[in-house]
Amino acid sequence: MSLLAIEDLHVEVEGKPILKGVNLSIGKGQVHALMGPNGSGKSTLSYTLLGHPKYAVTRGRILFDGKDVTAAKTHERARAGMFLAFQYPTAIPGVSVANFLRTSLKAIKGDEGVVKTFRKNLREKMQQLEMDEKFASRYVNDGFSGGEKKRLETLQLAMIEPKLAVLDETDSGLDIDALRIVSEGINRLASPERGILLITHYQRILDYVKPQFIHVLVEGRIAHSGGPGLAKELESKGYDWLQEKHPAEAA
Repeated sequence: MSLLAIEDLHVEVEGKPILKGVNLSIGKGQVHALMGPNGSGKSTLSYTLLGHPKYAVTRGRILFDGKDVTAAKTHERARAGMFLAFQYPTAIPGVSVANFLRTSLKAIKGDEGVVKTFRKNLREKMQQLEMDEKFASRYVNDGFSGGEKKRLETLQLAMIEPKLAVLDETDSGLDIDALRIVSEGINRLASPERGILLITHYQRILDYVKPQFIHVLVEGRIAHSGGPGLAKELESKGYDWLQEKHPAEAA
């Protein structure tokens, strides 16, 4: 049984069709990369998976851990074990990183075990991500650089330890050092019980995070799937090559 199964998914935003029949299956222990040109529907898929109300499913369904979650609320999906790292994380002035993470953990996992181990776990995860301890007292994403925002997203992932991590362009805006650190954090979370969907526009993060499967989304459909070598091929040939190779699928 797949951890995540997306079946013939059609999605509209404000009446405009964006996803036009997406099929995708992710098993436990698997890392999948989703690539594609701008405007192909990658972020729409990520928001839809976590139940953003702006994105209306008009056909198809989403199964998670064997259960149909197509109509589930976002908090229900989070408690079931789904996690989304945003491409553009929101600032929350007045709320410290530590309080935000503690509250998130309690909301998802309940009070039991959170309070006693929280500080120790937070310190360990921050050290792994090469983050200063003072970071925990700063307000969430308030005045953060692009790299700091993405490290915080990775820290959330490390603390929550979901069954499925959906990472929407985590490499966006990162310099080479921040990219390495964030990638190491993602790799550290890979496990036989966890699935990862890494959404990216560029090949460079795939030099650090090695997916077993790569899918290309074009105009709301997965036009092509392949192994790790597909990313290098796209890097050298571009997406136009794929559209010419699979015109019927990409249309």
